[in-house]
Amino acid sequence: MLKTVRFTAAIGAAALVGAAVTTTATASAHDDGSHRGGTAAHSDHGRHRSPLDRIFVIMLENHSKSSVIGDPNAPFMTKLADHYQMASMYYGVTHPSMPNYMASIAGDNFGIQDDNDQNVVNLDRLNLVDQLERHHVRWGAYMDSLPANKLDRFWPDSTNPLYAKKHNAFVLFDDVKNSPSRMSHVRDYSRLGHDLNAPKPPSFVWISPNQCHDMHGGVYGAVPGHPEAPCPYGSTKDDANDSSLKQKADAFVKHAVGTIVSSKAWTKRSAIVIVTDENDYTGTDDSAGGNAATGGWESADGCCDSPYVGAGDPRVSASWPGGTYGGGLIPAIVVSPQAPRHLVVNQKYNHYSLLTTIEDNWGMAHLGHAGDWINGVHAMWPVFLGSRR
Repeated sequence: MLKTVRFTAAIGAAALVGAAVTTTATASAHDDGSHRGGTAAHSDHGRHRSPLDRIFVIMLENHSKSSVIGDPNAPFMTKLADHYQMASMYYGVTHPSMPNYMASIAGDNFGIQDDNDQNVVNLDRLNLVDQLERHHVRWGAYMDSLPANKLDRFWPDSTNPLYAKKHNAFVLFDDVKNSPSRMSHVRDYSRLGHDLNAPKPPSFVWISPNQCHDMHGGVYGAVPGHPEAPCPYGSTKDDANDSSLKQKADAFVKHAVGTIVSSKAWTKRSAIVIVTDENDYTGTDDSAGGNAATGGWESADGCCDSPYVGAGDPRVSASWPGGTYGGGLIPAIVVSPQAPRHLVVNQKYNHYSLLTTIEDNWGMAHLGHAGDWINGVHAMWPVFLGSRR
């Protein structure tokens, strides 16, 4: 259940973030970033100056840009997109969910085109956690409705899966899941406010809402203590179930943004990124507007090193013609006090681009496809700062 954050619900997005910047910018004694010369602004070699003190990523689910921005069921996200910064040509890397999460923190989907997390049992690959810890950058991954056993596939169970492991890429990598120290950084979302107001808050924060809060759906029964459940799948865009999912996600994002910008961790050199993993699932019934060829997804449009999948691949569809199997055009909102307001950037980006930006911010090497500028993977500094570095 979401706890109330102390800010006025009617306040505009500009006043919400602006007021918080004014408050926290004066509280540098609580900040490990550039105000104190701490690790958030410097690499372990002390030579790299980070443009951003902190980066917060909120990953939502299965909705296209056209399904969220401007939709009456998502007024807060629409307001953020209108007033702050938006990457108007941001794509999911591929389909379905899990490979997008893996790509976001490791720069590759490793050939995985499914959500079968129970098959990912020996993923010995470098990932963002390795980089962050190598550069002494504090991090936290906050999972809404995280089970006590952090390696469980679902919570409370597979019938009503509020939490789904496939949306938590951190626990898929061997050197995270096998390390008690690293697993201590994977926490329930309820800890976020406390941690951001602690003396040493994380500098990189990942947030995965539960499946009633991230627009995914698929929870058909009540869950004690969670009024967001049930939340059935939507059948078509903006049907009653889909509208309800958007409303719940919009409320969650409002809560998360409020928690962040009202905390001591928020500075005028911080940024919040709000994206979905991929576009809408429309089913495979062509008569109902589905797309059988793409495996049921609205489209497989992509860019920037999205994977090539051969024709007829059974993980997609027998009618898939072969080609780039991208995740479609999705919403990408950035709340950055450093960039101009009402900014829309039309450069093509995807989750590899976001990873590139995170790595560049702390002077880290690029993983996998991140930083592959020859093939169109560019850092998102025009969105975060209003210009290229």
